[in-house]
Amino acid sequence: MLRIAVLASGRGSNLQAMIDAIAVGTLDARITGVFSDNAAAPALRRAVDAGLPARALDPKSFAKRSAFDAALFGQVEASQPDVIVCAGYMRLISAPAVRERRGRLLNIHPSLLPAFKGLHTHAQALAAGVHEHGASVHFITPDLDGGPVIAQARVPVLAGDQADSLSRRVLAREHLLLLATLRLFAAGRVALLGEAIHVDGRPLATPLQLAANNDFP
Repeated sequence: MLRIAVLASGRGSNLQAMIDAIAVGTLDARITGVFSDNAAAPALRRAVDAGLPARALDPKSFAKRSAFDAALFGQVEASQPDVIVCAGYMRLISAPAVRERRGRLLNIHPSLLPAFKGLHTHAQALAAGVHEHGASVHFITPDLDGGPVIAQARVPVLAGDQADSLSRRVLAREHLLLLATLRLFAAGRVALLGEAIHVDGRPLATPLQLAANNDFP
């Protein structure tokens, strides 16, 4: 059974998708804890409601980002996760903390990376006039949203789309993308070896693409 620690700063909709999938048996995993930099994050309430350990640390209580990360990841690692999922976690993680967890630290990002890194991705996509948008799951590296991409889900940009309407459609696929990717980890099918992602023991040339059946071809 895959052991997952979740980092979240906000509403926790991806966390809820994981909780629900585990409950109905479509994800063979256990959430070992939910950790946040925001004591008021709704994600923590979702964790408590699901009977999961939930902890928050205040970054302002630490002189440096590295000190905060050392304390936070000390708590995370105490829960003994196999993978750590940043699901709406809004803080940059210090390079030493990332390097120590290479191949175990994942992020779900609402764009088709490498396009539209950072914040406000839906507005960025609309401003760029693209016809396709989506979400990506990638390994975290010290570069912002720059780590190797494991998988993506694509969503068409429709005439008349605004950032909020596009965001809603991407989010629905984002949840499914994260669950499908975590099922790969639960089955032991994916690993980061050197700079390359391997799936079923073979280097992945391009990111996996979520199909209409909410799985990978």
